[in-house]
Amino acid sequence: MPQERGRDARMIRLHVIDRTNRDAYADAIDQHHILRKKIYMDEQKWRALRDVDGREIDQFDTDSTVYLLAIGADGEVAGGTRLLPSLGPTLLSEVFPHLARERGFERAPEIWEWTRFFVAPRFREDKRLSRVAGIVAAGMVEYCLDQRIPRMNVVAEAYWIPKVSALGWRPRPLGLPLAHEGLSICAFTIAMTEEALQATRAVYGIEAPSLVRPKRPAPGYDHPASDHVLSA
Repeated sequence: MPQERGRDARMIRLHVIDRTNRDAYADAIDQHHILRKKIYMDEQKWRALRDVDGREIDQFDTDSTVYLLAIGADGEVAGGTRLLPSLGPTLLSEVFPHLARERGFERAPEIWEWTRFFVAPRFREDKRLSRVAGIVAAGMVEYCLDQRIPRMNVVAEAYWIPKVSALGWRPRPLGLPLAHEGLSICAFTIAMTEEALQATRAVYGIEAPSLVRPKRPAPGYDHPASDHVLSA
């Protein structure tokens, strides 16, 4: 079975989905919401989430959200993640600002928030790194480099800090970890650099680009880079 999943993964690419092309990816978006419900609500038992007709959808799934979805040649969603513009409502700004009490967090057109990283159960690989996870991780760095996004804010379980450090993403904690629903969660930033891309590809054994590249800047990126806001 792992070999079969590995063969499937070779045909998977990471697609950028935003307000300009969302209609063309309606089925993939729906698949991803169903997967999010299965993973975060059924498997991980996150109690704060809500089930919307068998799908996990929250207040941050908006017109400004960018989805990066790993999609196979048959249209099946194998994994993905979600990016939120920091100048809009985000998990850090609306729900967990206290996690950045020590250092505050930056809000600017070129700063985004990273959330909802997942791999579909069928594409998880026992006793090895999931190739789909590598496609999503490497493709996300590629996207950030293309869009001139130097770093992202993150709210996640504390164990993510050593994981992303191993990928060369240079996590920088914004405050102390706190207990939340039986988990230890924290806020930190990650750096999206060429070095991070090369390190991520090396960790997952990925040699070629993962991203189906967009031909235009991310929606909302045309704001002046000087409009920085530091929130406490």
